[in-house]
Amino acid sequence: MNIEMVRAAERRLEGHVRRTPLLNSPFLDEIAGRRVWVKPECLQHTGSFKFRGGWSAVSALAPEIRKRGVIAFSSGNHAQGVALAAALHGVPAVIIMPSDAPRMKIDNTRALGAEVVLYDRANEDRNTIGAKISSGRGLTLIKPYDEPQVIAGQGTCGLEIAEQAREHGIKRADVVVCCGGGGFASGIALALEADAPGLRVRPAEPERFDDMARSLASGRIESNEDLSGSLCDAIMTPQPGEITFPILSRLAGPGLVVTEDEALHAMALAFARLKLVAEPGGAVALAAALFHGDAIEGDEVIATISGGNVDADVFATALARHGG
Repeated sequence: MNIEMVRAAERRLEGHVRRTPLLNSPFLDEIAGRRVWVKPECLQHTGSFKFRGGWSAVSALAPEIRKRGVIAFSSGNHAQGVALAAALHGVPAVIIMPSDAPRMKIDNTRALGAEVVLYDRANEDRNTIGAKISSGRGLTLIKPYDEPQVIAGQGTCGLEIAEQAREHGIKRADVVVCCGGGGFASGIALALEADAPGLRVRPAEPERFDDMARSLASGRIESNEDLSGSLCDAIMTPQPGEITFPILSRLAGPGLVVTEDEALHAMALAFARLKLVAEPGGAVALAAALFHGDAIEGDEVIATISGGNVDADVFATALARHGG
């Protein structure tokens, strides 16, 4: 896994991916006590950064392999990214999703043309289900984060951040990235190492699912006790990836952990001040930047909003609880 793979993914994504902006609000700056820049990947195709990795992985397959179709595991955002990438390539996609995933994500994945197979994440093994389906149909598995071509695609967001930071004269800053298995964070870290070495990735996670923060602190891969039970469904993973953890161990600063309520508060502020719709898991980096400033270095911070695929009732709760 290296920067050349990220640059190759950037070339394959050209003309297919949105270059999302870097936004700022003086209201958010005041809360954070420093200048806050927001990279809104909620504006990306399918509503999250996952389209980058999905397109990268599908487009990298040899044509004769790709035409058989692809299979993926996801609670929703990777599902939609892979489903759209497969549809645009004209190939079949099967997505294995937990039955407790947000209804919007399940419905959107089906609407993009994918076959959705639901499972009980507390009592069923998605790997067993996936192996049976893929072997029977000759499908290629596209993992959500521990897959080099997926990481390369996510890294294209980091190339954009590096370029936009130069445009705004940002030479040193923590870049807070929403983190599940670490594909987004590790891809961005590789890009920043090459193009903006003064910028440092800081993974952000919800409480009880802070496996990356604990792993970075201990120096070895740590697991989460729970596999479900958080509004931040987009970044609930069992443990860091075997590929992503070494990258972040080398390049990232300490992890940041936020409460579920802080994520909801960040959602409300993103909507009020930037007119952005964020999902809980997609708002944890902004929550860390706004409410955990004592753990962040420098006069400026960059935070990703990794996704905006939120059910209406959850979004309404965020606005009602924190006044919009």
